[in-house]
Amino acid sequence: MKILLAAILGALLPGAFAQDYPAREIRSICNFAAGSGADIIVRYYSDRLSKLAGKPVLVENKPGVQGTLASDFVAKSRPDGYTLMITPASSTLATAPYIFKKLPFDPLKDFAPVTTLASLSFVLAVDAAGPIKSIDELVKVLKSKPNHGFYGTGSNTGQVAAELFKEKLGLSTVYVPYKVTVDALAGVVGGSVDFISYDTTWASTQHPQRLRILAVTAAKRQSALPDIPTLSELGLGEFDIAPWFGVVVPAGTPRPVIERLAGWFNQITNSDDAKQFLARAALDAFPGSPEQMAAHLQTETKRWERWVKMAKIEPQ
Repeated sequence: MKILLAAILGALLPGAFAQDYPAREIRSICNFAAGSGADIIVRYYSDRLSKLAGKPVLVENKPGVQGTLASDFVAKSRPDGYTLMITPASSTLATAPYIFKKLPFDPLKDFAPVTTLASLSFVLAVDAAGPIKSIDELVKVLKSKPNHGFYGTGSNTGQVAAELFKEKLGLSTVYVPYKVTVDALAGVVGGSVDFISYDTTWASTQHPQRLRILAVTAAKRQSALPDIPTLSELGLGEFDIAPWFGVVVPAGTPRPVIERLAGWFNQITNSDDAKQFLARAALDAFPGSPEQMAAHLQTETKRWERWVKMAKIEPQ
């Protein structure tokens, strides 16, 4: 009888917990610095989530080690639904095992997927005031320099995109890591690096005043940058780096809470306001379910393993 009662209570408690959720503020962890492309997305969704949840959703930026500091923090947080991460999961989770020799978390086991949100492209960009106006001109300049010059980025995806670009063109351009976008902008404008590889969300806000975007890394041209060619169009063969955002919580978070969060996030993504916001941020809406995100993450993990190896990126 006691065993049966325990089983019944065990089944009922998660549902009861979900009915009261959220009873207090929710922490929304961002992998990157305030003002970055990722931060813009995180703050938009966190603001809309607070309205649906009826509680404050507090954004906390934890930049560093290409997003892994924040991921580790979330992985080790209490699985109660009060800590979540809106993240460019294709880089911070799917790619991370192949970029780093050792991670303090398991991207597939230490998180519970909630839903996908949006997808975007990366771009290769140079100083808008400089003489380089095309990928061909960039390659010519790089090949004239010792070690083929320098490039900068602040994320796993940016590094993969740039390294694939190098691999296809036989370049040995030296990678310069940046923690915050303002430093990367200063680096390319000041001449410390020859080009940068960054997300369209941020780069498009600097184009064409400070950055000249030469190409996008996705397979298709972006609606926000219809005149910018893809690297595939420019003769680099199959080139489709199109990272995506998703929401995760610590593994072990009650399923009813995950479903409630997924419903809220999909409600946001499917709203006219969000579609307009995403379009302005050079993103495409990409709603889903916990199961769909889990399957997509599995697929992407295998895909990025292949890309990282092809780019010959040595784990750090």
